[in-house]
Amino acid sequence: MFDFEVKKGFDVVEPDDAGRFVCNYVYYHSLRFAEQKGQKSLFVHVPLFSKINEDTQMQFVVGFVCYLSPNMHKSKVFNELYSPSIFCRTSIISGYARNGMRHMMDRLFILSLIGILMVTAYGVAAKMVYTDLDILEKLENFDIPEDDADDYDTKLFDWPSFTSRSSGKNLVNVDTFGAAGDGVSDDTQAFVSAWNKACGMPKSVLLVPQGRTYLVNATKFNGPCETKLVIQIDGKIVAPDEPSNWDPKFQRIWLEFSKLKGVVFQGNGVIDGSGSKWWAASCKKNKSNPCKSAPTALTIESSSGVKVTGLTIQNSQQMNFIIARSNSVRVSKVMVSSPGDSPNTDGIHITGSTNVVLQDCKIGTGDDCVSIVNASSNIKMKKIYCGPGHGISIGSLGNNNSTGIVTNVVLDTAFLKETTNGLRIKTYQGGSGYVQDVRFTNVQMQDVSNPILIDQFYCDNPTSCQNQTSAVKISQIMYRNITGTTKSEKAIKFACSDTVPCSHIVLNNVNLEGKDGQVEAYCNSAEGFGYGVIHPSADCLYSHDNKGLDQSHKSEPVLVTEEAETGHDEL
Repeated sequence: MFDFEVKKGFDVVEPDDAGRFVCNYVYYHSLRFAEQKGQKSLFVHVPLFSKINEDTQMQFVVGFVCYLSPNMHKSKVFNELYSPSIFCRTSIISGYARNGMRHMMDRLFILSLIGILMVTAYGVAAKMVYTDLDILEKLENFDIPEDDADDYDTKLFDWPSFTSRSSGKNLVNVDTFGAAGDGVSDDTQAFVSAWNKACGMPKSVLLVPQGRTYLVNATKFNGPCETKLVIQIDGKIVAPDEPSNWDPKFQRIWLEFSKLKGVVFQGNGVIDGSGSKWWAASCKKNKSNPCKSAPTALTIESSSGVKVTGLTIQNSQQMNFIIARSNSVRVSKVMVSSPGDSPNTDGIHITGSTNVVLQDCKIGTGDDCVSIVNASSNIKMKKIYCGPGHGISIGSLGNNNSTGIVTNVVLDTAFLKETTNGLRIKTYQGGSGYVQDVRFTNVQMQDVSNPILIDQFYCDNPTSCQNQTSAVKISQIMYRNITGTTKSEKAIKFACSDTVPCSHIVLNNVNLEGKDGQVEAYCNSAEGFGYGVIHPSADCLYSHDNKGLDQSHKSEPVLVTEEAETGHDEL
C-alpha cells in the first residue's frame, strides 16, 4: 500500500525513482480525458519526455502515458530514450490517488501538451520515437470492417412459401432432379442439374433436404449465377471413401464453387469428406507412402460477397475449407472437425483473399485451425475455438524462394486447447515479401505448446531446407491479453532471420504459465518491446540500437520489459 498525491502544476519525475510509474508509447497530443471505470489503476498522460543534446543544448520532446498501479514495482521508458536524464513531465489539473488507488476521484482531467520534435537536435532517435508511436497507435486501432450477414439470411421454415408468388423465391430441391439420398447411390448428376437450374434463376434456393445422405463425387459448381442465390444444406453430403476411384482431373478438390457473387451457403447440414483412407495413404502417416496431394472438402474460389453460416465440415480428405482468390467472404457459426492425427487437414485456409471475416467458429483438426497464406489481407477472426490442431497460423510463406505477403490480420477473442502451436507465423528461408500489421488479442490457452511463435526457419519439406539469407520480412506484430498454460518451456519464441530481423513486435499483458516448471522467452534477431504484465519476461527483445542475437531468458512475472510443430506448404 502507498499514498501518492498528484498536485496541480508541472511535476518532474525521474523514471529510475518513479517506482510506480510505467511510461509507454501512446498518443502524443490533444486533450485527453482519462478514466478507468471499475479498475484499481489510473492512466495519467505524460505530455513530454525530454532529452538534452549535450553539444547543442537543444531539447526534443515526445508524449507518453504513465500508468499508476499499487502492484507496479518497476519503471522503464523504452530503449531509444532510456537514460537517467529523461524526465516525465505531467500537468495535472486536479486529482489524487491514495491507498492503492482504491479511492479514485470521479474524474481526472489531464492536460496533454503537443510534443515538439527538434530533428536538428536529435534527428535519428527522435524519428525512431515518432515512428514507433505511430506504429503502436496503428496496431492498437486498426480494424477490419464487418458487414451484416443477416441481410442475406433466408430461413426455410415453410418450404412451399419459396414457390409462392408472394415470396418471389424459387425452390430447387435436389430430390426433384433424381437424387436418391440414400448415401449409396451416386447423386452427382442430380446435384449438377439442380445447380444449373438454381444458378440460372434469380432468387433461387437450392435445397439439400434434412434427414437424407447424398453421395456426391468431385464436382465444380461454376458461376456466375443470377442474383440472390441461397444454397440451403440441411442434409448430409458425403464423398466416396476410396482414393483409387477418385477422378484424377479433380485431384485437389471435392466440392468447389467458383465465380459467385452474393451467394449464401447456410443450414444445419454436414459436408463429410470420408477421409480416413486418404489419411492412411499419406506420407505423413507412413513415410513409405508417396507424398501426394488430396482433395479439399469445400472450396470457395474467385468469388465475392459470399456468406457461409451454420454448416459442419468434417473428415476432409485433406484441407477442410479453402477460401481462395476471393473478396468479402464471411464465415460464421461453422464447425470444422477432423481427428487430431489426420494429416494436413487445415480447418479454414485463406489464400489470395481479402476482406474475410471468420466469426463464432469451432475448429478441431490435424493441422492449423486457421491458416492464412500469400496475397491475403484484411482478415478478421473473432470468437474462434481451436483444438485439437496446430493453432492459428500465418504461413507458411516463402517456400521455394517464393514471395509471400500477408497484411492486416486481426484475431479478437479465441480459446486454444491442447494445440501443438498457439499463435504462429511461419516462413521458409529464401523467400521474400512481408507479414505486417497483425494483432492477436484476448486469447486464452490451455495446455498449448509453443503459445507465441515466429519461426523464420520453418521447413516442412521431405528433405532438409538449405540455409539462405533472404527471408520474408515480419514487422508490426502485436500480442495483447494472451493468457493461459503452456506445455513448452519456451512459451514465447521469436526465431527470426539474422539478415532480415523481425521488427516492431509489441507484447502487452501476456501471462503464460508452465504447468511443469519454469517458462522462458527465446529471441533471435527480434526487435520490439513489452508493457503491462509480461510473463515470461521477453527481455531478449532488443531495441533499435541494442541488437542481441540468440537469447533465452527465464523469468518470473515482471511488469514492464524491453521486451512440435508440423505443417505443410501453402497451396
